[in-house]
Amino acid sequence: MSAAKKYKPMDTTEPNENTENIAACLKKAENAAAAAAAAASSLGRSAFAAQNMNSASTNGERLPNFSKLGGGHHGEIRAASTTSNLLNRMGAIHNSKPGDVKKIVIKNFKAKPTLPDNYSEDTYVKLEEAVIAIQLSKPIKYSLEELYQAVVNMCSHKMDAQLYTKLKELTEQHVKRNIKLKELTGGSMDKLVLLEKINHWWLSFCQQMIMIRSIFLYMDRTYVLQNSSIHSIWDMGLDLFRIHFAQNSVVQKRTVDGLLTLIEKERQGSTVDRGLLKSLVRMLCDLQIYTSSFEEKFLDATNQLYKAESQRKMQELEVPEYLQHVNKRLAEENERLLHYLDSSTKHPLIYNVEKELLAEHLTSILQKGLDSLLEDNRLSDLTLLYGLLSRVKNGTSELCGNFNGFIKKKGRTIVIDPEKDKSMVQDLLDFKDKMDVIVRNCFEHNEKFTNSLREAFEFFINQRANKPAELIAKYVDMKLRSGNKGTTDEELEKTLDKIMVLFRFIHGKDVFEAFYKKDLAKRLLVGKSASVDSEKSMLSKLKQECGGGFTSKLEGMFKDMELSRDINIAFRGHALSNNRDVHNLDLCVSILTMGYWPTYAPTEVTMPPQFINPQQIFNKFYLEKHSGRKLQWQPTLGNCMLRAQFDAGPKELMVSLFQALVLLLFNDKPVLSYEEILAATSIEDGELRRTLQSLACGRARVITKTPKGRDIENGDQFDFNNEFTNKLFRIKINQIQMKETNEEQKATEERVFQDRQYQIDAAIVRIMKMRKTLSHNLLITELFNQLTFPVKPADLKKRIESLIDRDYMERDKDNQNQYNYVA
Repeated sequence: MSAAKKYKPMDTTEPNENTENIAACLKKAENAAAAAAAAASSLGRSAFAAQNMNSASTNGERLPNFSKLGGGHHGEIRAASTTSNLLNRMGAIHNSKPGDVKKIVIKNFKAKPTLPDNYSEDTYVKLEEAVIAIQLSKPIKYSLEELYQAVVNMCSHKMDAQLYTKLKELTEQHVKRNIKLKELTGGSMDKLVLLEKINHWWLSFCQQMIMIRSIFLYMDRTYVLQNSSIHSIWDMGLDLFRIHFAQNSVVQKRTVDGLLTLIEKERQGSTVDRGLLKSLVRMLCDLQIYTSSFEEKFLDATNQLYKAESQRKMQELEVPEYLQHVNKRLAEENERLLHYLDSSTKHPLIYNVEKELLAEHLTSILQKGLDSLLEDNRLSDLTLLYGLLSRVKNGTSELCGNFNGFIKKKGRTIVIDPEKDKSMVQDLLDFKDKMDVIVRNCFEHNEKFTNSLREAFEFFINQRANKPAELIAKYVDMKLRSGNKGTTDEELEKTLDKIMVLFRFIHGKDVFEAFYKKDLAKRLLVGKSASVDSEKSMLSKLKQECGGGFTSKLEGMFKDMELSRDINIAFRGHALSNNRDVHNLDLCVSILTMGYWPTYAPTEVTMPPQFINPQQIFNKFYLEKHSGRKLQWQPTLGNCMLRAQFDAGPKELMVSLFQALVLLLFNDKPVLSYEEILAATSIEDGELRRTLQSLACGRARVITKTPKGRDIENGDQFDFNNEFTNKLFRIKINQIQMKETNEEQKATEERVFQDRQYQIDAAIVRIMKMRKTLSHNLLITELFNQLTFPVKPADLKKRIESLIDRDYMERDKDNQNQYNYVA
C-alpha cells in the first residue's frame, strides 16, 4: 500500500500519450506471452516444441520431441524469451524499494510495424512447400518454429481465410492424387495386398494431418474457432478423405469386399491379421461411412453365411452337437466385436446370428432333441439349451411348452399302464425328482417352468381315476410298516415329504383317505407300525394339507388305541384279582369306535372254551363301566401267542386267531382232515385254506399235509409235526395274505362313491339354504367350487333330482331352470 502512494503525483485520471503507450505495451506483451505459451504448449503436445527454449534451458529439462514423424530443424521460440525480458523490466518498476522515486518515460514507436514486401506470397510458397514435403514424407527446409510463426503472422494480418483455403486445396489435391493411383484402382492386385496399401495410406495420411495441424495450430485455434461454418484442420482432412473415398466406388468397394473376404476366411477357420482389420474398420468409423458402406453388407453376408450353415448343420449334427456349434459361433462373433468390429454392430450382429442359428430352427431343435435330452438327463446340454433359447424371442416359452408336453407324455405312460402298478409310485417319485433337478439346475429355477411342471403332473396323474390315489396310499403303508428296514428316520421323513407332493396333485383325495385308513388300521391293530412318530408326522402333513376334517377319523383311530391301552391295564388288574380262570391267559383287547375305523363284515367262528370265558369276563367288565354300549368281536383281526412242545424243545408261536384255532385242535387229535377242521372251527372256506397253507406249506411247517402239495384240497390230511426245528425260540408264522380281489376293490370304491353322494347332497342343501333361490347353472358352478373331488355335471344333476324327490328343494313353477329351497 505504501508503494502505491509514492506514485500518487502522477495523474492518471485523464488519458495522455504516456498512459496510452504503457497500456499498449502491456497489452502487446500479454498477447505475445499468450501466443508464445499457446505455441509452446501446442508444439509440446504435437511433438514439435523447440529444444532450446530459455525456460527449458534454465530448468535443465528437455522437452519431448517427435522428430521421427518428420524432418527439419527446430528453432528457438524467441517470442517467449523477448516477452519474458519485457515482463521482467516491467516487474522492476513494481519491485522498487519504497524509498526510491523514479520517473519512467515511454515513447511511441517511430513507425508502425509492417510486413515486408511480398511477405504473404513468400510465406504462401514456404508453407506450401512444407505441406507438400510433409505429404510426400520428405524433409522440410524450414524449422517448424519458423513455419508456425509465419502462420501467426499471416493470421494476425487478416490473411487467415486465404491461408485456410490454400491448405484445403493442397490437402484435397493430395487425397485425389493418392486415391487415383493405379495400384488402388487396378483389379489385378490381391485383396490382402490392397488392404495393406490402403491401411498404409490411411495411417500415413493421419500422421501427415497431425504434423500439418501442428504448424497451422494458431489458425486452428483462432480463425477456425471464430467461424462455426468451417471444419477444424483435422476434420477438414477427414472430410476430404471421406468425400473422395466415397466418390471412388471402385476403391471403396474393393476395400469393403476385402474386409468381408478376410472376415469370411476367419469364420472358416483361417488365421487373419486382426490388426489390419481393426485399423481399416476404425478408418471407416472415423470417416463416418462405417454403417452405410460396410455394416449393411457385413450383416447381409453374415445372414447368408449362417442361414446356409444352419440348414446344413441341422441335418448333419444331433441337437447337442448343434447347440455346441451355435455356442461356439456366438463366442466367435463376440470375440470379433471385442477385437475389431465397432460396438454399434453388436446388437444387430448377435441378433442376426441368433435368428439364423436358433430362431429359424427353434421348433426343429425342440422336436428333434428335447425329449432325448430330458430322457437321458443330459444336464449340461439342457443348461446350454436354456441359455441359448433365452436369447431368442419366445424361446423360453416354446421350451416350456415342449417341456410340459414331455412330462405329460412320459407321466401318462407311467400312470395308464396297469402292468406298471407295482412300481408306479416309485417311478413317479423318481420322475418328479429328475424333473425338479432339471428345473432347478438347468432352467435356473424359472417360475414359469416350475408352474408348468406342477400343472403337467396334476394333469397326467389324474388321467386314471382313483388308481394313483390308491397306490400312493399303499406305498405309504409299505414305508410305514415295521418290516421296512434299512431306512433311517430322516430318510423316511424325506420320503413322506415327496409323497405329499404327489398327494397334492391328486383330485380324488377321498380315495386316498379310504385306502390309507384301511392300511393304517392293520398297522395299528397288528402292531406293524415302524414308528409312532412317523405315523403322527404323516398325519400332521395330511392335516396341514387338507384340514382337520380330512384327518378327524384318522386321529380318532390313534385315540382309540391309547384308550384301549388304559382299558387293558384296568381289565388285567380286575381279572387277576377276581377271576382265577384267566390268570394264565394274557388277554389284550382293542376297543374300536365304528365311525373311525374301516367297516369290517361280522364273522362267526367256533371258539374253544379257553377263549370264550375271557371274552365273557371282558364283556361284563366293559359294559359295567360303559353302560349302553355294545361290543362286536372281530376274530379276523385277532392274533395269539401259543406255546408248543416239539421233540427239539419248546417254542413260542406268534400266529393269527384263525391259525391258533386250527393248531389247538391238534391237542385233542394228532391227525385231522380238512373237513374235520372246517366243521370244528367254522372258518370261511377260502380263509381256512389260506390258514392251513400258511401252517403246512410255508417256511415254518408246524403241521404236515398229506398228500404233499402247495394247494389245499378237500380230503387232505393234516398231522402235528413233532420234528419241527428252528433256531429261534419265538417264531412268527405269517398269514398268507389274500390279494385284494376286484370285489373288495369295487367295495372300497363304492364306499368312496357313497361318501361322495353324501357330500354332494350336503353341499347342495347348504348352498340352497343360503341362497334360497338359484338357477341351475349357478348351482352347478357353486358345487364345482366347493367340492374337493372330481365330479361330472351329470352326477350333480342326479343328486339335484334326488333332493327334489326328497322335498329338500323344488323347481320354480314359472322357470323350470330355477330351484327354490324348501324349508
